[in-house]
Amino acid sequence: MSEPSLFILYVDSPTASKDFYQDLLGLTLLEASPTFAMFRLSSGVMLALWSKHTVEPKAGQITASGEYAISVESVAMVDEYHQRWSEKGVTIIQRPQQMDFGYTFTATDPDGHRLRVLSII
Repeated sequence: MSEPSLFILYVDSPTASKDFYQDLLGLTLLEASPTFAMFRLSSGVMLALWSKHTVEPKAGQITASGEYAISVESVAMVDEYHQRWSEKGVTIIQRPQQMDFGYTFTATDPDGHRLRVLSII
């Protein structure tokens, strides 16, 4: 069975988004150009940032409609991420709270893509 090995987010500015993700998640950059940047995650899966102005084939209207989720080991770690990201000025759209699937909060990147941190209980 094939498994996804690369996730691509269409962004306004790959350079700005690269800086955002490098700072926020401490990712190591594999490749960068003015229109594209790519990171390898610890799992081996890659995260790429591609200019929504140059992606081929052209994409329709691009809106944030999914989430990049980070599962952590405990409720305390969710709160730690929330505090650290808030101090960095990251936009928080959902404060930490208990939901049906676990304890979570949600933030957004500069393009409005959702970033969720959760502890599954």
